Amino acid sequence: MRIAIGQIAHETNTFSTVKTTVDVFKSWEWDHGQEILERHDNVKDYLGGMIDQCNQLGIKVAPTFSAFAGPSGIITNETFEILKNELLSSIHAAGELDGICLALHGAGVAEGIDDLEGSLLEELRKIVGYEIPIVVTLDLHSNITQKMIQTSNALLGVNFYPHTDSYERGLEAVGLIVQMIEGKINPVMHLVNLPLLIPTSTTYQSPSKDINEICWQWEKNPNIIDCTFFHGFPYTDIPNIGVSVLTITNGDIELAEKASENVAQIIWQKKDEFAPSLPSPEEGIKQSLAIEGNLVVVNETSDNPGAGTPGDGTYLLKALIEENAPNTCFGFIYDPMVAEEAYRVGVGATIEVKLGGKTDSIHGEPLSIRGYVKSLTDGQFFQSSPMWQGIKVNLGKSVRLQVGNVDVIVCSVRSQTFDDQVFLLHGIDISKYKIVALKSSQHFRAYYQSVASAIITVDSPGLSTANLFTFQYNRLNKSVYPLDPFCVYGSETTKI
Repeated sequence: MRIAIGQIAHETNTFSTVKTTVDVFKSWEWDHGQEILERHDNVKDYLGGMIDQCNQLGIKVAPTFSAFAGPSGIITNETFEILKNELLSSIHAAGELDGICLALHGAGVAEGIDDLEGSLLEELRKIVGYEIPIVVTLDLHSNITQKMIQTSNALLGVNFYPHTDSYERGLEAVGLIVQMIEGKINPVMHLVNLPLLIPTSTTYQSPSKDINEICWQWEKNPNIIDCTFFHGFPYTDIPNIGVSVLTITNGDIELAEKASENVAQIIWQKKDEFAPSLPSPEEGIKQSLAIEGNLVVVNETSDNPGAGTPGDGTYLLKALIEENAPNTCFGFIYDPMVAEEAYRVGVGATIEVKLGGKTDSIHGEPLSIRGYVKSLTDGQFFQSSPMWQGIKVNLGKSVRLQVGNVDVIVCSVRSQTFDDQVFLLHGIDISKYKIVALKSSQHFRAYYQSVASAIITVDSPGLSTANLFTFQYNRLNKSVYPLDPFCVYGSETTKI
């Protein structure tokens, strides 16, 4: 048995002004053949799971093409065509195959292409036909379409946010496709799209935690292969976005429909529970200082590079510097110009620079700071978080600046903070710090949930703010809640 694996993954924030090009992908991941195995072997991510399962089952792996870029703005049409051609030509060149497993995302958007994943799968079917099974792993923030359903045999989304089950989904994808090849199962899918947008919501807490448990109750039925609550990606202005429920059964479409509809109705009943009330950065800092013990994490959800924001927003950093409390640190802000200047003067020097706020005016103005250059690094380490553990991270030229009482890490690559590795790299033991401030919405919790004395999420203007009313949606093909408080789903009319 021979199975091809590949990946094209991008979460597209169409409100971002930073377009995504081939060079952006190549700065993250652009691998062919054996390079894919070298990068993902022993890594707890989707492809790592696929590789391990194939090895455990004695299946020959045909690695094709893998491209990944951190979330950012719309993918250029030229880039999409190159991505598509690289994947399709690699699969075509792979020779005879029994099945195909792909790690996609589900919220990819290119110029003129609202449904990147559906378009890729549609083109792939033109090459391989509909006889060969295709199983796809997806991010929990997928905006699922009927085209994706029609052009694949099974779509498996992660259940957890933080996405600590990516590896398990990769394992399951191969296991499922093997059963299909052997004729043991016949997956059928039923999708329900709700007219509902929700901000990023961790599954460690209610209501998302409760919805997952309902899905798992349905999965106890032996004929249900999978039942997944997809949160959707709200920071995208395309016709089809929002929450959905996808159920896969072994040949029983009526059961799939029943399960999806049941879960969807419960989500709708809980829709108001997804709206958080979050403090401002200034309020969050004050609350943190009032908490006993060290290691209070303050996360800036509104400038989360993991949702396509610039990563150089200054609202939280400004509040931290102005408070100037002892034993506080910020890790990290994206500013390659400042990192380069620190490299130029070297450790022990003092620099006066404009930090952050260079990408746009939404996320705060540049901060005029005077910083002592404490350490310089190459920004490279292996991720230790339970999410994607073992993956190699490269944040480029990075620096630790001391600004008053605040240690500020500045890096040259946009990314959210997953664990403590970027702090350790710069000589910071976070257990000794009162406040650890960082940019992330939920993924940081995979590591920090177990080590922090408290976590305080703060919000401010930004492209990943929890306040969805700040976005101008022009292309929605339907009324959605909460933008329309009178939106109808099923027989219920919702009012506020």
